[in-house]
Amino acid sequence: MKLLRRISGADESRTRVGLFVDGPNVLRGEFDVDLDEVRELAETYGPLALTRLYVDQNASPGLIQAAEARGFEVVITSGDVDVRLAVDATEAVVDGQIDVLVVASRDTDFKPALEVAGREGVRTVAVAPGEYGRSDALGNAADEAVTLGE
Repeated sequence: MKLLRRISGADESRTRVGLFVDGPNVLRGEFDVDLDEVRELAETYGPLALTRLYVDQNASPGLIQAAEARGFEVVITSGDVDVRLAVDATEAVVDGQIDVLVVASRDTDFKPALEVAGREGVRTVAVAPGEYGRSDALGNAADEAVTLGE
């Protein structure tokens, strides 16, 4: 898949992208998601400042090792992955750590985080793991909605 720069005319060296991947909702057999593809997609918006994969305590060591090898910071939660990801993404926005928020998920729980980012002037991108994993509510809350595999 050939990806093109999506921010034309912007100083990409100053555009900091935060990529937040909802592991349990994206890395499922029915979607066949490639973490490299997700990362490459996020990089089309500018340099990655934060690259995080959120998983629960049941994640396999192989998945964790593979994600780390691809440059992801793996965040393992003993509770709800959604809450931790939403809080971390919102914190990155309000602390001014990122200029673009990319959330890979099919879960509408992240709609409020995208809305806060939008109000703070941060560009938002909702990445769906596949056509059947697309959340219209999440996509509508973002500046841009992208479906992997399309």
